[in-house]
Amino acid sequence: MISSAKFYLCLTVKLYFIPFNSIISIPYSLWSFCSWLFLSLTHLIPWATIIGLLLQRLAARLGVVTGMHLAEVCNRQYPTVPRIILWLMVELAIIGSDMQEVIGCAIAFNLLSVGRIPLWGGVLITIIDTFVFLFLDKYGLRKLEAFFGFLITIMAVSFGYEYVVVRPDQGELLKGMFLPYCEGCGPAQMEQAVGIVGAVIMPHNIYLHSALVKSRSIDRGNKKEVKEANKYYFIESTIALFISFLINVFVVAVFAEAFYEKTNIEVVGITTNQTQHVILYLFPLDNSRLQVDIYKGGVVLGCFFGPVALYIWAIGILAAGQSSTMTGTYSGQFVMEGFLNLRWSRFARVLLTRSIAIFPTLLVAIFQDVQHLTGMNDFLNVLQSMQLPFALIPILTFTSLTSIMNDFANGL
Repeated sequence: MISSAKFYLCLTVKLYFIPFNSIISIPYSLWSFCSWLFLSLTHLIPWATIIGLLLQRLAARLGVVTGMHLAEVCNRQYPTVPRIILWLMVELAIIGSDMQEVIGCAIAFNLLSVGRIPLWGGVLITIIDTFVFLFLDKYGLRKLEAFFGFLITIMAVSFGYEYVVVRPDQGELLKGMFLPYCEGCGPAQMEQAVGIVGAVIMPHNIYLHSALVKSRSIDRGNKKEVKEANKYYFIESTIALFISFLINVFVVAVFAEAFYEKTNIEVVGITTNQTQHVILYLFPLDNSRLQVDIYKGGVVLGCFFGPVALYIWAIGILAAGQSSTMTGTYSGQFVMEGFLNLRWSRFARVLLTRSIAIFPTLLVAIFQDVQHLTGMNDFLNVLQSMQLPFALIPILTFTSLTSIMNDFANGL
């Protein structure tokens, strides 16, 4: 039970930290960083995390009380056509998430190699993720548990290091969290805000959480034991999401503090005099406001804070990307088994998902530039938000039905 609990905790931390998703909203964070206020993006992170915690509680409760995960309950409660549509929407979210993992890893490999590994080469290297996952999965839960813990530690240390180096204003950070404000925000900023919600609360996570709790043996006829299990799962989820919240804040705070009111010409000036790690074509020779993304951000960190900051940034991105393969595979396997009663091996699942994700990403990496590749993330974040109702409606509906939840149904 202890081992399954640690695995659940590690997987939960990973699911609520997707740096490619969070960082794609950084151009908005820089745009809306007012003089004494730390961006609406920072305000969205705690609230999205809290909502994610509540939804995770419902998902865990459904799994504990019924002994079935959300996809299995959907299979029993919905007719064939709605069930198939629901399955397709969730699969779309899983594939979109895997595409983001591919993009993030490709960019990380490019940064770590100082451009020697092209983006399309990084995309192809992510195929190795499949074999790493399958190797660890073959040797049992403890190996996966250790690997997850290792990756989460790398993420925390990497982005925590960046936070310490940049030293954001703590007072302004707290203001931004609790006093949301965005002067002159328009449709573009609203799109970013919607994308942030989808980045933090990903629809397939809800399906996965309801399945992970089944790893523990619980006497569901014993109301006291069920209630106790729900309590401890909630405590575990709270700890996990607090860790992921801190990491997300590290990422956003670093970029908003480091690059606010910086111009392209400042970056180019530092580049030509102090470092050779920046590709000059990324930054035009003008005084326009600096716009950064997951790729440019790493490069500029290297300019202002030294090459170590760039490499540590890339390592953190790579660690997050590697762990995404496993969470996506588990989600896809549970969803397919639950909706379709179709049992595939994890080998087949990861090959299917990764094959679909790599093809469009590889085309963009070969025939377009890094701006188009990171631009795909913007669309994929919004896609995750658009898929949220296909998880929210079922989980809210089923956990409110006494015929399914008995005494543990949602109350008003």
